Amino acid sequence: MLLGSIEAGGTKFVCAVGNTNYQIQESVHVPTTTPDETFAKCMEFFDKYKKDLGAIAIASFGPIEIRRSSPKYGYITDTPKQGWADTDFVGPFKKHYNVPIAWTTDVNGSAYGEYVLSTLFNKRINSLVYYTIGTGVGAGAVIDGHFVGELGHPEMGHIRLKRHPDDLDFKGICPFHGDCLEGLVSGPTFEARTGKKGKDVPLSDHVWDIMAYYTAQAALDTTLMFRPAKIVFGGGVVSEPFLKKVRREFKKLLNDYVDVGELDQYITMPLAENNGSATIGDFALALKAATN
Repeated sequence: MLLGSIEAGGTKFVCAVGNTNYQIQESVHVPTTTPDETFAKCMEFFDKYKKDLGAIAIASFGPIEIRRSSPKYGYITDTPKQGWADTDFVGPFKKHYNVPIAWTTDVNGSAYGEYVLSTLFNKRINSLVYYTIGTGVGAGAVIDGHFVGELGHPEMGHIRLKRHPDDLDFKGICPFHGDCLEGLVSGPTFEARTGKKGKDVPLSDHVWDIMAYYTAQAALDTTLMFRPAKIVFGGGVVSEPFLKKVRREFKKLLNDYVDVGELDQYITMPLAENNGSATIGDFALALKAATN
């Protein structure tokens, strides 16, 4: 039996086929254009494996509808991504392949991948929260193998923060909330603040200290709300040197209020290389769907 994975992003879809040991057999990147065109190219890839596919898991950008009781289950809903609002995603794939389809957010897929990998790396944990900081900011939480969220999926990228005293003039870029977490630390904020892309801003620039302060607040809120075993940060903005700054700010903010163990083991980079956590998570979710 083969397992299918779709990590659906606003810029590209990563489609992969793998085995039940979560090893990738083949993967392809599909540009995110229109739903019809993008879906057709994904199906063209999976059709080569159609007779062996046991299940497919889709981890999508959102917002998405996850309530099975809703007539819009399996839809991308009120996304700002042009042309994708109110798009039935699960339906066309279910009809074309007639296999179980697991459906969740892109960050939930990544969180589940890191949760599974912790066992494969002999570092088994029962809970974690995964943040991605890139073009946008989102987070997924896994507790005892289950996702958090019943009325909908979490939107932790839009929590409100205490402003850094050196950043009060920056209004934030979130079209909904201005200076929420996404509005203050997502990749495009570099250009909004400095006129430069993040990759061109040296780590010595004070803007990274400001970003670390906000990211540490997100880690603090997550710690006090969920008390997970680990918080993982992935995405294009994140690097180990940046996380060192985050840990330093987190330590000051937490002020030894609760015990989280060694910070370099608690606030970490992903175990999966090249931000590939969602593909691993999808394989695991697809296997679960195929065998339940």
